[in-house]
Amino acid sequence: MSNNNGTKYNLHTHTSAGENKQFCFISGLPRSGSTLLCNILNQNPRFHATSTSGVLDMLLAIRNNWNNIVEFKATRNDLAKMRVLRGMLQSFYADKDNAIIFDKSRGWPGFLEMAESIIGSKAKVLVCVRDIRDVLSSFEKLWRKESKSGQISQEKTHFLKFQTIEGRCDVFLNADQPVGSAYNRVKDALARGFGDRMYFIYFDELTSEPERVMREAYEFLGEKYYNHDFANVEQTTQEDDFFHGFKDLHTIRKIVRPVPSDWKEVLGDFAEKYGRLNFWNKIDMKNGENVDPKALFSINAKK
Repeated sequence: MSNNNGTKYNLHTHTSAGENKQFCFISGLPRSGSTLLCNILNQNPRFHATSTSGVLDMLLAIRNNWNNIVEFKATRNDLAKMRVLRGMLQSFYADKDNAIIFDKSRGWPGFLEMAESIIGSKAKVLVCVRDIRDVLSSFEKLWRKESKSGQISQEKTHFLKFQTIEGRCDVFLNADQPVGSAYNRVKDALARGFGDRMYFIYFDELTSEPERVMREAYEFLGEKYYNHDFANVEQTTQEDDFFHGFKDLHTIRKIVRPVPSDWKEVLGDFAEKYGRLNFWNKIDMKNGENVDPKALFSINAKK
């Protein structure tokens, strides 16, 4: 049998190969450098960083439906459930020879309790963040490009709000939309006391000072630094962006270089109000410690 890359492996001999791997997670805001980060990490032969992963959804499907099975209701066994979830995670990556797996999903901050039960240790999460206004600007530019020939799902559902730039921003900030849901999960994970498990990587710093940022990330991970080539980052993560609603959503540049902020030009002065959502600019967020949950607020607060 072979995987998607054509690498042959034996289905049975690999079933236990994932047991000795370390699992870390990549999350944060969309349009904030997570794809770039994954491809930089993949230069290190010890690491395997994924494209947008469905593993979390797979685990949640089992967790959420387990107790709907009548026989499991009659003979409850939570330890067995966790062994199954752990086995699924390990088996999914059993064909990878890398020592450390970075599973990328914006959902992980919302389920760190489950993640830690599965991996049996404190989670380590690299959280990519960026000025919310530039995140919204990036989505606005993607929409303008896509609207030439098609309609994205958000426009179909919120047709009237999509008639203005401000309306489109508000839609993307909704709690059930890409920016709002990711933001709220990060905020809530901090409020639940997981700050010491989360290392914040700022998009502007990653693109302007990649070596310093990566050295600090390695320190958080407890790994020996690998000399990355920031002038030649090959795209090793692949996914069909058609299913995400936008073209070229996860395409990176080979050379890591600064990306100028353009939200004022793209969105206009009204977007200044969204700057208050950048809580990571007001708190020492490098390792997430000493975070006062009262200092955080929901993105659903009145804009």
